[in-house]
Amino acid sequence: MEPLSQMSIREVQEALYKDPSPRMICACQSDPRQGVRKLADQLVKYQEAQALEQARIQQLLTEENKLWRQGFLLLAGVDEAGRGPLAGPVVAGACILPAKFDLPGLNDSKMLTESKREKLYTQICNQAIDYAIGSAEPAEIDALNILQATKLAMKRAIEGLTVRPHYLLIDALNLPNVHLPQLPLVGGDRLSASIAAASILAKVTRDRLMVQLHTLYPEYSFSKNKGYGTGEHMRTLKRIGPCPIHRKSFAPVNQRASMG
Repeated sequence: MEPLSQMSIREVQEALYKDPSPRMICACQSDPRQGVRKLADQLVKYQEAQALEQARIQQLLTEENKLWRQGFLLLAGVDEAGRGPLAGPVVAGACILPAKFDLPGLNDSKMLTESKREKLYTQICNQAIDYAIGSAEPAEIDALNILQATKLAMKRAIEGLTVRPHYLLIDALNLPNVHLPQLPLVGGDRLSASIAAASILAKVTRDRLMVQLHTLYPEYSFSKNKGYGTGEHMRTLKRIGPCPIHRKSFAPVNQRASMG
């Protein structure tokens, strides 16, 4: 490689990209040109951010690492989306991640923007060993109650996996009807990479479904509120009553249905 002093800033940038070593960075930081020093500083900040992100992901793999060391190699994270809304199904995701993956920004779906969730959804689908979605419909929620319907959706997601997991990491719940070893983790979508991945699969799937259901019931703005009890949604309920995908057992819907 020719000396830095004989290279243009564009050529230095390309050289840094090919060789982001401490020696190369140090040489750039000592260069008299401000543009070259700025390139080095930007690279250092990027490397620091990458190191922090890798450390955060490793922290998210604490439970997985414990189980991998015990010989449970196929771990399925399980989580749900949609326990709180007044309308639409509750959706669960089950996801088996490989030991090595590249999912920058992986986190609890509720802490991510919609665009970041969508991007991670695609990356998770491409990198997962296996994943599946299960759901329970509003009528099942009304018949069973939301907790039991959530467990049913989770069971369906697990049963939808082609690869049988050795162990389940589940956000907060026990699934006695699923005969696999399992660990419930309260706040699991912020503690386990596998559960975080499952939470993203469930959330994105459910949000997309609610956008589709908006075309059937546009009065309720499901594409915006995703079935949650926003002020606008509550006013619409009060004005025209519930539609077929509302959860009749939920108090705000039940009260409006009784009035109607």
